[in-house]
Amino acid sequence: MNFRTLLTVSAALSIAAAAPLPALALDDMQKKEMGDFIREYILENPEILLEAQEALQHKQQQEQLAKAGQSIADNQKAIFASDHDIALGNPDGDVTVVEFFDYNCGYCKRALSDMEEILKKDKNVRFVLKELPILGPDSLAAHKVSAAVRDIAPEKYGAFHRALLGSEGRASEESSIAVAVGLGLDEAEIRKTMQERPHDDAVREAYSLANDLGITGTPSYVIGRETVFGAVGAEELEEKIANIRACGEASC
Repeated sequence: MNFRTLLTVSAALSIAAAAPLPALALDDMQKKEMGDFIREYILENPEILLEAQEALQHKQQQEQLAKAGQSIADNQKAIFASDHDIALGNPDGDVTVVEFFDYNCGYCKRALSDMEEILKKDKNVRFVLKELPILGPDSLAAHKVSAAVRDIAPEKYGAFHRALLGSEGRASEESSIAVAVGLGLDEAEIRKTMQERPHDDAVREAYSLANDLGITGTPSYVIGRETVFGAVGAEELEEKIANIRACGEASC
């Protein structure tokens, strides 16, 4: 397609879009010429495909963040103040970090040190632990033991969490009970509590929130009105905490 033909077609399309007239259709020859022109341009400038892919990814990320932000606004209590969760750090902290985790998640095990670093350095952070057992029956069993620990001795939950998540090997019912017994809890009482109060509603709530927030893996975090996916490290989490204090948003 020569420049004059391209200019004529472009001008005609612009006029058709601006005026209440029937749209101008390209004939078969013009369509072929336009297609050949576009193909030639892309072959000569392949970098525009990468630019388009990056633009699409950015658009999708922004849409995901917007959807998650609305879900956070709609589920404030369930996310930040659920009766099923226990918070570590300062209970009256000015910034709350919510972590969705699974006791059998290798990345969560690595991220344990991120939480510890943040709580050690910043005495004004409230860190909510939201269990999301998604890695099979053992994870669900470990969660049920954990729930029993919260019921029986909530003051020992932090130590239990650190010991179980920081341990090697796979978390299961037996290994979780062993950790709890090592902290002074009675095994018979744990098993009785698990039977009487299985806390299935806590699991359902966590699954529902994860679905609404677009969380498909652990660890994932909620800070302010933003969902953070993956073990991003203490530095990035600290930056978002600082942003909340500076501008009220996780990303200023």
